[in-house]
Amino acid sequence: MRTETNKLLEMILDGRLAANDVVLACVKYMSEDEVADMMDDNEWSDRFQEDDYDDYDDGDPGEMDGDHASALASCGWGTDEDYGCFDDGGY
Repeated sequence: MRTETNKLLEMILDGRLAANDVVLACVKYMSEDEVADMMDDNEWSDRFQEDDYDDYDDGDPGEMDGDHASALASCGWGTDEDYGCFDDGGY
């Protein structure tokens, strides 16, 4: 059981401690290797980042505009219109 960890998290959730202050204290307390290991475990380190993310061009800039429907369509949960269910006699 992680009694002290849970106590610390509860203090953050209750507003007794600011999350930013706790993060700062944790990374200052941890060694550089521990911080690097944590970043790897959470896939935050450089080796998990796309190299050319800023240069990525997905074609039509209006196609995926960052809204809810675009997010669903990008993971295969498009609308009926995307899959032609009603208007074109699909399904």
